[in-house]
Amino acid sequence: MGYNERPEARRERTRAERLTEGLTVAVASVLSFVLLVGPAYIFVAIAWQSVTETGTTTFSRFVAPVICVALVASPPVLARVVFLSGRRKGKERLTAAVPATLTLLGLSVVPFAALCLIVVYGD
Repeated sequence: MGYNERPEARRERTRAERLTEGLTVAVASVLSFVLLVGPAYIFVAIAWQSVTETGTTTFSRFVAPVICVALVASPPVLARVVFLSGRRKGKERLTAAVPATLTLLGLSVVPFAALCLIVVYGD
């Protein structure tokens, strides 16, 4: 064994472990996209209304869609960063996908909470 070599003691994962990881990825992905569909639809409608409405400033016509897109697009982007980080560490695809989908699920709550705040306090 050379100086830079590590002993690779990989154990084969059982079918139950792979199934559990797969179900975690599937359920978390579905829940996160369900949580993102409502805010995406509402934010697009708000952005369209603010862009086409007369009497709005150029600044608000630009800022409203940018904020809406950032709120909806940030969870998948950050989940991809977590997934690629896991892949760089040498994890298998499914093992790296579990933290990424849980990140996606956790971050999907942010636009949903923003939508709830808009509905509750918006006039």
